[in-house]
Amino acid sequence: MRLIAVGRLKPGPEADLLARYSKRLSPRLDVHEVADARGSFAEVRRRESQALLSALPPSAYVVALDEGGRAYDSLSFSRKLEHWLELPRPLVFLIGGAEGLDADAVARADETLSLGPMTWPHMLVRGLLAEQLYRARAISANHPYHKTGRP
Repeated sequence: MRLIAVGRLKPGPEADLLARYSKRLSPRLDVHEVADARGSFAEVRRRESQALLSALPPSAYVVALDEGGRAYDSLSFSRKLEHWLELPRPLVFLIGGAEGLDADAVARADETLSLGPMTWPHMLVRGLLAEQLYRARAISANHPYHKTGRP
């Protein structure tokens, strides 16, 4: 699995969260960062989205994180992730910058994913996604990490 995200994650709690769950994941979550852009809102979205798209491996199955994407509960996301991992294409998650993704990036995505109706800082979203990926894999493996339904 690969995560391509806008901006450089500085040392701190967000980086620690991402590292904690990324290293636990199997398959491993490789993180690739692209530079954030400057300019008007539209120009920033366009440039950052183009950088994300340029970093995609050929034939990638792309899941873009987007506020208009589908939100899953943990069990449904676990099943969906297992399906994605069975595809014969590399699985790539895209996270835009503070201005989000432009229409071209969303259009390139095979699916869009939302972490819920709230707005999250784009640097924090990396760690949140990594934790949800870890949780989904734990559910599939019947690992005790996911505690829903237990007293």
